[in-house]
Amino acid sequence: MTTKPSVLFVCVHNAGRSQIAAGWLRHLAGDTVEVRSAGSAPADTINPVAVQAMAEVGIDITTNTPRILDYETAEASDVMITMGCGDVCPVFPGKRYEDWVLEDPAGQGIDAVRPIRDEIKTRVEKLIASLDITPLAR
Repeated sequence: MTTKPSVLFVCVHNAGRSQIAAGWLRHLAGDTVEVRSAGSAPADTINPVAVQAMAEVGIDITTNTPRILDYETAEASDVMITMGCGDVCPVFPGKRYEDWVLEDPAGQGIDAVRPIRDEIKTRVEKLIASLDITPLAR
């Protein structure tokens, strides 16, 4: 890993889980890590309930845009966190991979998305600790 690790969060639509995770990592780690997210079949827009759930904790993800997972982004990332993207996620030797099994917030209401958001925060905090970077004081 370089002095500034890069983390890529990948889910199918890049509209919910991966965007929430990227939002948490940016919020908690700031510029100590490069944060990326992508999807194997990206949606047109971010899930509005995911946006609402993150706004409730003071994190604005409204300017994020779902993006297609491309080879170059995956290859340039130190850590790939997959969330249900299946076999479409490329594998590169020497990379760190984690598969986070999380419920998909697509089509769910805010009461169902809040626990997903909170579980992702817990996992991001553990990820930060494992990257040996100093989280921001929050």
